[in-house]
Amino acid sequence: MRISQSLIVSALTLVFAATGLAQTPVPEIPFDAADILKLPPNIYLGEVPGVATNSKGNIFVYTRAGSPLATVGTQRTFTRSSSRLFEFDSTGKYLREIGQDLYGFVFAHVVRVDRQDNIWVVDEGSNMVIKFDPQGRVVMTMGRKPEEIRVPAAAAAAPNGGAGVPGDNFNRPTDVAWDAAGNIFVADGYGNSRVAKFDKNGRFIKSWGSRGTGPGQFNVLHAIAIDAQGNVYVGDRENGRIQVFDNDGNFKTQFANAGSPYAICITPGPQQFLYTSNSNPSTTMDNGEIYKMTLDGRILGKFGMAGKQLKEFGTTHQLDCRSENELYVGELLNWRVQKVTLRPARSSN
Repeated sequence: MRISQSLIVSALTLVFAATGLAQTPVPEIPFDAADILKLPPNIYLGEVPGVATNSKGNIFVYTRAGSPLATVGTQRTFTRSSSRLFEFDSTGKYLREIGQDLYGFVFAHVVRVDRQDNIWVVDEGSNMVIKFDPQGRVVMTMGRKPEEIRVPAAAAAAPNGGAGVPGDNFNRPTDVAWDAAGNIFVADGYGNSRVAKFDKNGRFIKSWGSRGTGPGQFNVLHAIAIDAQGNVYVGDRENGRIQVFDNDGNFKTQFANAGSPYAICITPGPQQFLYTSNSNPSTTMDNGEIYKMTLDGRILGKFGMAGKQLKEFGTTHQLDCRSENELYVGELLNWRVQKVTLRPARSSN
């Protein structure tokens, strides 16, 4: 009976979303954007899959630099360490590099900062999630770098995996988030198609998900975020939807009204908002815009478009939204971070 109810909820969500988009134009949110990072000589950004801020407003950028990978036949080979983690102050002034030549830095995916200002990186190439304290020292590792850094290119299409995968045996993980109790949720996105839940000390609790299109199934979990009530929002990229679960992994609903969710984030505060980027270059849906939504899936507005100029986005890979009207956007194609300031015409309350 529970499965039937979930299917009904999913179908209704899709119908209402499609009907709403067909009848009501999405309002444009006025905004400004700036490329504020100031890099010292001889340090460069490559692709920017990860950007996050801490409580002081400092900016952390996880970038792909050097020689990231080569594909030979059916094998995707990570040739050498190509991930670098930089910290800037709130004005964009360069402060330091963290974890230079770290063993687990292979192919960057995202960086996140928790409530205690610990810095977490998810490295797709090493299959690891690495926690740094605010001083930049490694204090926890999850997952394990393979003995040979050789990942089958077909892993993204692996039919199996999911909830049966033990613990932190990750296969190209993509994102990490936490609830109020400090439990850790890892989007084990490409190979295993699951969400893995751990306690605050990294002890495995449970996982859920498998490859597919039904409720609780995924086709590339590319982003994850958690609201104040502990609900888990998953950017199910290739299925073109955001799925919502309770804290134990029970399916609640889904939103399929904002394109392909390459990146998502949820603002803090008593009234929370969800931002999601429609930025999948492998589909015809990639318009580059970023949507602002309520937590029940209602679209409030959108901003931006695909392109190379300021206020345009070249495959947004991560969003940071510590406040409702100030965001940081990490771009793959344009090798940069834009600071975005929204100028809403009126309050969204």
